[in-house]
Amino acid sequence: MSQSERSKFDYDLFVIGTGPGGEGAAMQAAKGGWRVGVAERYRQIGGGCTHWGTIPSKALRYAVTSTMRSLKNPVMRELGYTVAPSMEQLGRGTQTIIGRQVSMRQSFYDRNNVPIHRGQARFIDEHTVRIDDGETVTAAHFVIATGSRPYRPSNVDFSHPQVYDSDTILGMHDRPSSITVYGAGVIGTEYASMFRNLGIKVNLINTRGQLLEFLDDEIIDALSYHLRDQGVIIRHNEYIDRLEPHEDGVVLYLKSGKALKTDAFLWANGRQGNTDDLGLQNLPIEANSRGQIDVDDQFQTCLPHIYAVGDVIGIPSLASAAYTQGRAAGMHMLGQCSGNLRLHDIPTGIYTSPEISSVGATEKELTEQCVPYEVGQAQFRSLARAQITGETVGMLKLLFHRETKRVLGVHCFGANASEIVHIGQAIMNQPDEHNTIEYFIETTFNYPTMAEAYRVAALNGINRLF
Repeated sequence: MSQSERSKFDYDLFVIGTGPGGEGAAMQAAKGGWRVGVAERYRQIGGGCTHWGTIPSKALRYAVTSTMRSLKNPVMRELGYTVAPSMEQLGRGTQTIIGRQVSMRQSFYDRNNVPIHRGQARFIDEHTVRIDDGETVTAAHFVIATGSRPYRPSNVDFSHPQVYDSDTILGMHDRPSSITVYGAGVIGTEYASMFRNLGIKVNLINTRGQLLEFLDDEIIDALSYHLRDQGVIIRHNEYIDRLEPHEDGVVLYLKSGKALKTDAFLWANGRQGNTDDLGLQNLPIEANSRGQIDVDDQFQTCLPHIYAVGDVIGIPSLASAAYTQGRAAGMHMLGQCSGNLRLHDIPTGIYTSPEISSVGATEKELTEQCVPYEVGQAQFRSLARAQITGETVGMLKLLFHRETKRVLGVHCFGANASEIVHIGQAIMNQPDEHNTIEYFIETTFNYPTMAEAYRVAALNGINRLF
């Protein structure tokens, strides 16, 4: 659409939602000289990432791990510290962090002259939305970045005070002695790990045969072992039959005939796209049964001027990916690039204890593709930094081509995994002649560091060649 055609509308681009995806699109288009406006239905900007998901859950995880590590310190025990902090106490600092995030993100919109329209935006036609207060806004382009919410099946009574989903669990005040987590995806395993660190008895119900099947098999095995070693009871291939809340706890009946009673219950099985109040009935755009919108490689819907990014389009449903997708959509509108940034080079970051991160191909994928690869491993227990900090559980695994030595995948399990994975990611994105495992052998790493695992793993892998 030409500039003269865009000038007929209130905005060149109107973004619905201020989470990572919406922010990425709005800032990219604004910096490209477009007139941009956004709609946010909640009192504060930032979306689910800032208020109910990534930020508060990771802040709570840090509070749990750091507090419990301190309380388990021999010196603290010798001094007689045996307190048991409540969930409310552990989560108290979360609101401060959220406030800082909101303030910082608000400044982005202010500096780039992007006005925020408060209220739910609903499409009236292909170029017009109406905000809650009755205001109508027209735009040449739109980005739907409304995010997602926990999927709530009708047979689970979420009104019961001890039945939670991944949003409401953050409001838990009293620490239960036991909890059942239904759903062993990323959210379920993270919360199972967190609760177990607090000394809470945990049942983790998995509807599949393995935990987190998209990960490398060796990482899956390591996660399963360490969760069980910490005391988490994992039950695979189980499905809910019914849930009975009682005054003294919650009983989960499984289709296999098992019955589990715990103080609390967390439903962590799936997400629902926030599209049911967007006015999509006035457009040819349709959402699937989980409220998700189909898009092409450029994040365009069936209407080329309307894009969708983030959780509302489904996999990979990561805040990091949403921001990149928003930027990619903005760049495509501006005519600056034409590339699918949705699934390429997106690292996983799973904040269990220990945490997991990976990028690139798994061993299973390379084997199925008949790629002649080799493996280099570094066990964290052999790293001086891990021995100093006491965080010796974990490993770094490098997958590389036997002949070209090109790095094909990086898989990490343990302390700082989500940080050090980016070193491997950077090398994997170099031109072929510079993407080589030999980089890690020829480069000097600070000592002692966790990043030194790359040198150890690279030497281990090179020594396997003949």
